[in-house]
Order: sequence, then structure tokens, then C-alpha cells
Amino acid sequence: MALTMSMIESLEVQRASRRFIKASMRAPLLTREHEVRLARRWRDEGDIEALHELVLAHTRLVIRPAAYYRRFGAPMSDLVQEGIVGLMHAATRFDPDREARYSTYASWWVRSAMQDFILRNWSLVRTGTTAAQKALFFNLRRLRARIDAASDRPLSDEARRVIADQLKVTVGDVEMMEMRLGARDQSLNAPTSEAGEDDWQDLLPDPGPSPEAEALEADEAAVRSRWLAAALDELSVRERKIINERRLRDDAITLEALGRHFGISKERVRQIEHRALEKIRLSIMRQSGDLGGREHFDA
Repeated sequence: MALTMSMIESLEVQRASRRFIKASMRAPLLTREHEVRLARRWRDEGDIEALHELVLAHTRLVIRPAAYYRRFGAPMSDLVQEGIVGLMHAATRFDPDREARYSTYASWWVRSAMQDFILRNWSLVRTGTTAAQKALFFNLRRLRARIDAASDRPLSDEARRVIADQLKVTVGDVEMMEMRLGARDQSLNAPTSEAGEDDWQDLLPDPGPSPEAEALEADEAAVRSRWLAAALDELSVRERKIINERRLRDDAITLEALGRHFGISKERVRQIEHRALEKIRLSIMRQSGDLGGREHFDA
């Protein structure tokens, strides 16, 4: 499985990782009483030194999961860093007054931090967004190897159903994840051939209207605007005011408000509006007929 984030670590980074691993394994374990004291100092007093001692004493917790998650293509150094972040998150949320030890509580945060890092960087497209999808991402290869040793061929329908039942996901989720794990990100700017004349993006269909359709629509809109402007010019001042306020603005004014403005009833405003609309309709029909485009306008 090739990852977007896959990289070759420099020799210096590899040496630094080995030094960190050795130092972590040599770090003395904390007694329960001392661990509780450190956790309380951090929780109650915000003691940074207590936080550092608590986290550094448990850095060995990140080594084993980091080694495991390397199979997903992530550099060991990055996984270790994410694991340390998980330890710090755990320290922030750890309740020393409960029975659980910090190591037990922090282990989940360490794995979660590493998994989130892998999912964020495995592909440009977000792969796992739910707990079920994350479980599918990290367990599909293991379950596939258990069900079908020939991992270079697509899963059978029966194998997909078995995996879906075990991980509590749909068969469609299994099929989609299988496809995602078997594919690599492809830049749309990458050439489609060795000649390099065309890019993949040149083959994508444009869902928008064609230039011809846009030009035709713009021309029709201009014609309709001219027809409407000419029709409005044929109205009286009061009729034009009512049409503008009632039909040609986003926040239309009520009949009652216009009635107060003109000193007439709202029923009278409605009658004037209806008469003005009829004038506009007849004017536009007349203009479209003169231009030989009445059917085109009605459409």
C-alpha cells in the first residue's frame, strides 16, 4: 500500500529516532503514588515540570504502536511525535482520583493520535471520517489476509460480506475502502502520455454550460431586459413605483405599506399592480411579435 506521505527518512533522523527509543526504554517507571502526585500538580496547579516528568516517564508507550503503524507507510519519527502529542492530550484529560493508571488511559490517546495522523496524510482525499470507517481502514488488510491469502486480487462478494459483518459496516463501505487502498492519488496536472501534451484534467467533463449556451443565454437576457425596460416606460409613475417595489426588488414591500405611501387602500394598490402587470405582458408580447420572437420569449 503506497501512501502519499511515504518518504525516506534521512540517516540523521533515523539515528535520532534510535536514540529516542533507547532513552525511552531506560526511563524509570513511576510508582502509583508519584504518578498521582504529578497528575494532580499538573491538573490543579498547571505545573509544567510535573507534566514533563509524567509524559517522559511514559514515552515507551509510543514505541510499540509506532512500530506497528509503520506498515501504513508513515515515518517512524512522525509517528513518535504524534504519540507524544497523544500522551500530552491524555495528561490534560487524565483524572488521578480514579482507579486507572495513566499508562492504561494514555495508550488509547497514543493510538488515536497515530491513526488520525495516518488518515490525514495517507491520501489527499479524506479516507476515514467515522469510527467504523477508521476500523475498516486499519483492519481491512489483516482480515483480507486471513480470509484470502491471494491479496493481489479483488475480494469476492462473500469475503466482503464477512468483513462487513465483523466490522459492522456495509458491503459498499468495504468495496469502497478496498478500491481506495488499491489506488494511488493522481495529480490532474500529470500528463496522460509520455509526450506530455495533455493533462488528466483535460479529460474531465465540464458540468457547466458550453460557451455557445452562455452566449445565447446572455443575448436572450439582454433582449428580455430591453423588452422589460420598454414596457416599464409605458406605465404611469404610480404604476412603475408599485411594480418596482412589489416585483423588482428582493424585499418586496407589502400592499398595505404602499397604500399608506399613496394614501389609498391596499385593495386599490392590488388592482393597480394587476393592471400594470397586464400592460407589461401586452407590451412584451407586442415587442416579441415585432421581432419575430414571440414563441422564443414565451418559452
